Amino acid sequence: MRSARFRRSRRAGAVTLVSALTLTALAACGTSSSSDDSGGSGSGGNSDPAAPLDPKTKLTLTIDCMPPAAKAAELEQWKEDVAEFNKTYPNITIEGRSTPGQCLEPPRFTAMLKAKSQPDVFYTYFTDLPQVLDNDGAEDITAYVTDKTVPLLKDIDPGVLNSLKHEGKLYGLPTSNYTMGLLVNRKLFRQAGLDPDNPPRTWADVRTAAKKIAGLGKGIAGFGEYSAGNTGGWHFTAQMYSLGGDVVDASGKKAAFDNDIGKQVAENLHAMRWQDRSMGQTQLLKWGDLQKQIASDKLGMFLAAPDDITYMVQQLGAAYENFGMGPIPGERSTLAGGNNYMIKKGISADKIKAAVAWLNFKNLTVGKGQFDWARSKADKLPVGLPQPNFWLNGSKSKDDAARAQHATMPVANFKTYLDNPVPGKAEPPKAQEIYKVLDNVMSGILTNEDADIDKLLATAASQIDQVLATG
Repeated sequence: MRSARFRRSRRAGAVTLVSALTLTALAACGTSSSSDDSGGSGSGGNSDPAAPLDPKTKLTLTIDCMPPAAKAAELEQWKEDVAEFNKTYPNITIEGRSTPGQCLEPPRFTAMLKAKSQPDVFYTYFTDLPQVLDNDGAEDITAYVTDKTVPLLKDIDPGVLNSLKHEGKLYGLPTSNYTMGLLVNRKLFRQAGLDPDNPPRTWADVRTAAKKIAGLGKGIAGFGEYSAGNTGGWHFTAQMYSLGGDVVDASGKKAAFDNDIGKQVAENLHAMRWQDRSMGQTQLLKWGDLQKQIASDKLGMFLAAPDDITYMVQQLGAAYENFGMGPIPGERSTLAGGNNYMIKKGISADKIKAAVAWLNFKNLTVGKGQFDWARSKADKLPVGLPQPNFWLNGSKSKDDAARAQHATMPVANFKTYLDNPVPGKAEPPKAQEIYKVLDNVMSGILTNEDADIDKLLATAASQIDQVLATG
């Protein structure tokens, strides 16, 4: 979801890189793997996970989601990072796999896992671990990931790492994460007499602010919500979390939203839509619709992840200066998610070591790879969003300082969000199936003035109980 960016000339370098920009759909990102699972050569290899990777090891490593040609600056940075990596490991060939559009498409991902055709290092969402394990797709890398192979391991948020664990075993390393907050249109806030540097912190305050913004007229809505394409259920879940509730109980076998908190979420949205008329006439919205509305100054606020802002600037022509963020109203917890890489089950020990070494360099080293903010600024890429935010301790301080130093956007607009972190909470099991059911709750609330909220919640809870009971 990122547009092509400008790039500047750099040294050519000796890059050991095989670009796969012309792969067909079946051979695109996440659909094929290196046929060489025999491991390294030249050094003899070492199957001991605790033993370091010999710099002389020779092997080819296939890696998901190399930036496509349309992302010129990102692709140039990838090539530079491969060249830098090869200074330490000159005999490791990084074979990047690329595809236009979205890197991880669920149908392709599922087909890839079933066919065992994933690259050596493949891209997933945090919520994909159960599916990957069900298909015996990823290596247990616990023994390979230590403070020697990933020196900043202790500074990675344990909650983020826990999302990549099952029964105490680690199956992936993170590349980015997010926690949902309240995205606001600063221009409309000012026009409505509201302070954009102090977004609403409770749902009652959201309702009050939404009425003032909608009062501007001209088809402007104060608050927006999704209710289609599984995104309505996603946001219903986020609102439940914000008030201390859940959608599935601790056992993972029963729905947990047909209660006072679920009713509070539903009744508040219904009141905003039909009593206050602050949510706009057009409903059954899905991802992309609210972004278009707020970018065109037709919407005051909605729940979002920080990188929605980059999408609106790069794809919709908006300006960073027009947006701000606060924590999710209620602030009990917030929906968290993110992206990571896993390592294909069955590849050699040396390949696993090489994969961990690459992921450490590219994604988990402050000041290097994706965290080289000076380079990103020079390449006219966005710097300053509070994402990824999985660093703790000294790494967090160092990364925050560099991000602020090289910011390409007004980071002060996110101060309320940054200064008031809300604990992140993972998505529920069988998230997409649950969200699809909860879409019916959201669409019922937002399209029917006479909606029977008790019935909507009870029906959805019964359906989700059935989903959870299927294994």
